[in-house]
Amino acid sequence: MVPDLSFADLTEVDLDDADLSGADFSDANLREAQLGGANLSEAVLYKAKVTEADLMQANLSDTNLSEAELDGVDFTEANLARADLLMPTPKSLLT
Repeated sequence: MVPDLSFADLTEVDLDDADLSGADFSDANLREAQLGGANLSEAVLYKAKVTEADLMQANLSDTNLSEAELDGVDFTEANLARADLLMPTPKSLLT
């Protein structure tokens, strides 16, 4: 069963080395979360707040990170193969 953690407040949670493949973190707060070495393949982090999180050596292959807040995230040696990092088009460019 794939965990639904959408809208969850996971601030500063320690999930190092956890298997979270396919989990739904849409709109979740993962600020300063410890996710080093975690398996987040095929997870959904759409619009998640992941600022200042540790994702060192995490598996983010095929992960949806579109519109996520990623300021200060440590992606050192993380696998981002086929990850969706699409950001919204600024409104100033749409006029």
